[in-house]
Amino acid sequence: MTIMATIPPQLIGESPEFHALSDWISDVASLDMPVLVLGEPGTGKEMIASRLHFLSPRWEQSFYAVNCTAYDEAVLASYIFGDDDRTALLELAEGGTLFINNIENLSPVMLERLSRLVEYKSYRLPDNRDSQSVDIRFIFSADPATIAGSERRMELSTYLDRLTADVVNIPPLRDRKADIIPLMMHFGRLTASQLGADQFPGVSAEGLEALTDHDWPGNMRELRHVIERSTARAFLADGSLTAPVSNIVFNPFTRAFRDAPRAAPIGETSAETAIDETKAPETTDFNARVLVFERGLIDEAMKIHKHHQGNAAEHLGLTYHAFRGLLRKHGLKK
Repeated sequence: MTIMATIPPQLIGESPEFHALSDWISDVASLDMPVLVLGEPGTGKEMIASRLHFLSPRWEQSFYAVNCTAYDEAVLASYIFGDDDRTALLELAEGGTLFINNIENLSPVMLERLSRLVEYKSYRLPDNRDSQSVDIRFIFSADPATIAGSERRMELSTYLDRLTADVVNIPPLRDRKADIIPLMMHFGRLTASQLGADQFPGVSAEGLEALTDHDWPGNMRELRHVIERSTARAFLADGSLTAPVSNIVFNPFTRAFRDAPRAAPIGETSAETAIDETKAPETTDFNARVLVFERGLIDEAMKIHKHHQGNAAEHLGLTYHAFRGLLRKHGLKK
């Protein structure tokens, strides 16, 4: 549960999609109506909700946020509506904004209860006798992919329509690649400051290529973690941050398993042996055989990591730049 007591951080981006989103947030914020924020995990839905509050006429009042996935639904109901031992969030947020995150996970009973709350602007007190009116701006959020893939999607769509007057759609990071560099610099500077470094030197050209090639399924949250991890490792490598960060670590778990190859059980052929037996040319030319062996290792790593080049590079113990060089060498990338 979050209570906003300070001005929320500025949104960061340079893409046309980002500017369109910022303009829409400003427009919707001025309307004292319930709003639905739609976005994938990691796109910053709570940040958008806090921005909607800060730009609204209610900006001097309280902003409360509660995540539906963090609580059992009975506990969540007691937080929102109150009980004998707990003051309702509806009472605490009076005059301000209440943000309810991930409502696609709620049961029909809870969605109906919230729908009636928004429609009638009142709720029944725990004693079940009196009702209390509310003056609150409600903001809800949901993941559109979860809704689309749910067996309850028609039901959820009906409730979302009842709960909200308008929608803010947050585009995923893969659809606004121009925002990656300013976000990378922002997260890098924060990490460098936490490490006690004098500056954040940025990322090498190869590192930037790796960042922009990545699809970012975890969106801004994933980008923050990747930059924090990569910057921290660069700092630990030489005790400073003087050169641009070149090793972009997308998956921190691959290294732990890479350096301990498993011996092939009796009757099972190792990957290296399989490559040699099935792909080696009928020639004694050393360079030709090395090229075939290299190509086999590349194909194996790409298959294991589902063609994710950064993870495949780590799997082989190579820098991203070196791995990309191999791809070009074998005609796999122009």
